[in-house]
Amino acid sequence: MNKYNVIIVGGGAAGLLAAGSAASLGAKVLLLEKMKKTGRKLLITGKGRCNVSNSAYPNEFFKHVHPSGKFLKHAFQQFYSKEIVELLEKQGVKTGVERGGRIFPLSNKASDIHVALLNWVKSLNVEILSGCIATKLIIDEGNVRGLDYRENGTLKTLYANRVIICTGGKSYPATGSTGDGYSLAQSAGHSIVNTRPALVPIETNPNEIKQLQGLSLKNVNAIVWVNDNKIKEAFGELIFTHFGLSGPIILTLSRTVVDELRSGNNVEISIDLKPALDDQKLDARLLRDLNEYGKKQIDNIFKFWLPGKMIAYFLQKTNIDPSKQGHQVSGNERKEIRKLMKNFRLTVTGHRPFREAIITAGGVPTTEINSKTMESKLTRGLYFAGEVLDLDADTGGYNLQIAWSTGWLAGQSSALRE
Repeated sequence: MNKYNVIIVGGGAAGLLAAGSAASLGAKVLLLEKMKKTGRKLLITGKGRCNVSNSAYPNEFFKHVHPSGKFLKHAFQQFYSKEIVELLEKQGVKTGVERGGRIFPLSNKASDIHVALLNWVKSLNVEILSGCIATKLIIDEGNVRGLDYRENGTLKTLYANRVIICTGGKSYPATGSTGDGYSLAQSAGHSIVNTRPALVPIETNPNEIKQLQGLSLKNVNAIVWVNDNKIKEAFGELIFTHFGLSGPIILTLSRTVVDELRSGNNVEISIDLKPALDDQKLDARLLRDLNEYGKKQIDNIFKFWLPGKMIAYFLQKTNIDPSKQGHQVSGNERKEIRKLMKNFRLTVTGHRPFREAIITAGGVPTTEINSKTMESKLTRGLYFAGEVLDLDADTGGYNLQIAWSTGWLAGQSSALRE
């Protein structure tokens, strides 16, 4: 006789929602977590603030999801940003909406989100087994029957007719996301879409930008060039690091960068430092300032145009004598300054590893999952939710909402399945 109706593997965002969702319908639920505590990755999301969700309407939300946001349509109809906010508020956590529709707890503490969800599932009598690693699914004639797991080196078995895999991907492996769910999925007949880092910083020649390390730029436009063809762009903030580039718009573009690098293509990033000005208006601005401050040295005039850290770099790249006075700058030199401001281009040499990636691209293909239940189309009683699926999104709370929604739907569906 089965002791549990539903077993959930993984106690992250998707796992906690799946556990509470199933238990709220009366199911006897066990949550199996490989780490000593649940929610390790949840605690570091949003730089420790936890970007809970985004207030965007679903049709706008879908545009930020790869490879196909439409797969989430039914899940969002069942449980969306409004529902996760209401759930948290019932647990005493108030949230607010910030720039770009990002939803954060007013306390700015990811730990408050974790504690609220943990208290919620415990109030529903969910049993949690920590420090336990699922090793094998038990499948009989196309039906899941339970799983084997290892606890303190001892192999044990649990039986249930419904199992939900919420093991996450491979990003931030120190939190427990080491890709365990992929092998479990494959044992049930699933294929796995090639996994790779997403929302990850990118690498350029460190010697080229060494002097710019730590510089943060706001309101710039970054463009990905592949074999000299413009592929994708993003507007916002980026930061120069010791290895290359990071920051919100770089993370957004990184999925494209990673895939193109893996295809063996030449990838460059160009930065438009003055996106509000076209070439003609920028040239007029430069000419005006050079005339107005004609007796100043050009290195001092640059202070009106660029952050201090960029001045020496620009003078070096344009080969202009720093002591030259503004009225001595030639038309060709002004042209070189303008070109560099509008097309600050760096060759991409690589990307950072999974341990620095916010999310994993790839995973269990959605074509093998029933979008209305999150149940496997190959093995009855087996469900998937969260990052283990081949779904990833841009920064801004989108990825956590995917976890909440798919976790909730998987929990509801598993509890209702006969």
